[in-house]
Amino acid sequence: MKAVEKMADAVRRKARSFLRIDPADGASFYIKETFDFESNIFKNRIWYRGDSEELSQFYKSVGSAATNGSRFWAAVPTIGRNIRKIHTGLPAMIIDVLAGVVMSDLNDITVKPEKHQDTWKKIEKDNKFQELIEQAITDVLVDGDGAFKVTIDTDISQYPIVEFVTGENVEFNYRRGRLYEIIFKTPYIHKSNVYVLHETYGYGYIRSELHRGDQIIELNSIPQTEKVVPEVTFDKSFIMAKELMFTKSNKWKGRGRSIIDNKSDAFDSFDECWSQWMEALRIGRAKEYIPEGMLPRNPYTGELLRPNAFDHAYIQHDQANSETDKPQIEVIQPAIPHESYLSTYVTALDQCLQGIISPSTLGIDTKKLDNAEAQREKEKTTLYTRNKIVNKIQDVIPELIDIIFKSYNTLLKQPVEDIDAEVPFGEYANPSFESQVETVAKGKQAGIMSIEAAVDELYGDSKDEEWKAKEVLRLKEEQGIIEMEEQKVGDDLIDQQDIMNNDKNKPSSEGGRN
Repeated sequence: MKAVEKMADAVRRKARSFLRIDPADGASFYIKETFDFESNIFKNRIWYRGDSEELSQFYKSVGSAATNGSRFWAAVPTIGRNIRKIHTGLPAMIIDVLAGVVMSDLNDITVKPEKHQDTWKKIEKDNKFQELIEQAITDVLVDGDGAFKVTIDTDISQYPIVEFVTGENVEFNYRRGRLYEIIFKTPYIHKSNVYVLHETYGYGYIRSELHRGDQIIELNSIPQTEKVVPEVTFDKSFIMAKELMFTKSNKWKGRGRSIIDNKSDAFDSFDECWSQWMEALRIGRAKEYIPEGMLPRNPYTGELLRPNAFDHAYIQHDQANSETDKPQIEVIQPAIPHESYLSTYVTALDQCLQGIISPSTLGIDTKKLDNAEAQREKEKTTLYTRNKIVNKIQDVIPELIDIIFKSYNTLLKQPVEDIDAEVPFGEYANPSFESQVETVAKGKQAGIMSIEAAVDELYGDSKDEEWKAKEVLRLKEEQGIIEMEEQKVGDDLIDQQDIMNNDKNKPSSEGGRN
C-alpha cells in the first residue's frame, strides 16, 4: 500500500513539473462613446418632446457609423418605397405620469420652529414651490440630474428666488467624493455672439465669470451681466444651491442617469412595431379590380378619376374578351395576422416599461379581465419607482428649505439658524379603506397587533403623530382600558402594612358581647 502511495506522489510531482500556466498578455481596447453627457441629454429631450420628424432628423444626423443604419429612426427607405414612421409618445407619457403620481400625494410642507411657518407660506407662494418641484422632477427624469439655485434679487422679490437648472447647464465639482461646488451656466446672445455666464456656488461664496468661447471677459461686456458682482461672500456653513438626482449614472461619474438612457433602443423597437402594424393595415386594405370599361370617370369631362390611397383605391385590369364572360368588379381582402402583431406589440411594450412603471398606471390593460386586486399587484413596479423618487425628495427638500431660510437671514443681515422641515406624502395604490379595516381587525382579534400598531397601519401618513396618539387614547377609553402608574417595589409592603393596622384598630365583635 505504501509503495502505491509513493508511486502516486511521484506521478503528481512529475505532472506539476510539466504543468505551466503562462499569464495572459495585457490587452487594450479602444471604444468610442457615441454621446457625451450634454449630447446624451439632447437625445433624451428629443425622445421626451415626442416629435417624429425631430427623431428622424436627429438619428439620421448622428451618422450611420454610430447607429449602423439599422435603427428604425435612422433607417432610410428605398426610393419609391417610403414608409410612415409613427412615434407613440410613450417616453413623455411615462415621465409625465410619474411626476404627476409623486406630486399628487404631496401634502402641505411644515417648517420648525413654528414661528417661521408664516414666512415659509409667503416664500412658497412667491416661488410657486409646488409647480417648481414638479418641473424639477420631470427635468431630472429626462436629463438625469440638475440643481436648485437660490438667488437674492430685491428688484424682483423681497424673498429668496428659487430656480431649478437642468443638467445641461450644471456642473458638479467633487473633492474626495464630496460635492463642494455647483457651477451654473447661463447662455446669453448679444450682437450675434454667444456668451455664457458661469456662476460658481460654493460654501460661503458665489463667483461669477463671463465666457466667450474659451476666453474670460469682463462682466460688463454685455448689458445682461453688467450688474453682476464678480464675487459675493456670506456664511461658510451653507451653499445657496442643492443638487438633485434620483439615480447615479454608470457612465459619467458624479452625474445622474435618466430613465430614457437604457430604454432608447426599446422605444425605437416599440415605434417600429407600431409603425409596421399600421403599414400592414394600410397595405392590407381591400383591393378592387375594375375592368377598364367600368373605371370611375368624371361625370362632366369623362376623365378617369385618380385613385386615392385611403378612400378610393382600385386596380385596373383588362376587360374580358370572351362572349360568355361579363365584366365584373372583384374585391380581394388580404389576411392580416392581427394576433401576431398584437403579441409583438405587447412584448415590445413590456420591454419599454420593465423596471419603471406598470402598464395599468398608464391606463394600459393588456388582459382586460383583471380584477381590482390584480390591478393593485400590477401597480407594484410604479410603487417602487415612486418610493425611490419620494425618498429622494424627502431628503432634498428639507435641506433646500434650510438653505432658503439661511439665504433669507443673509438678506436681512441676521444670524443664520437651522430650520427643520417635514415633507409628508400620502399613500399610493392602497387597498380600499374597508379592506384595510377588515385586515387590521383580524390582526387585532388574533392578538398579534396592538391598538397603536392598528391605528398606525390604518391611517399611515394621512394623519400626523399627534392625531394618532389622541385616537389611540380615545379607543382605549371606549374599550375600558385604563392606564395606571406602575407601583414601586416598596409600595406593596406599605399597602399590606396599612391593611394590618386597619385590622388592629377595628373593634372585635366577640369583645362587644362580653
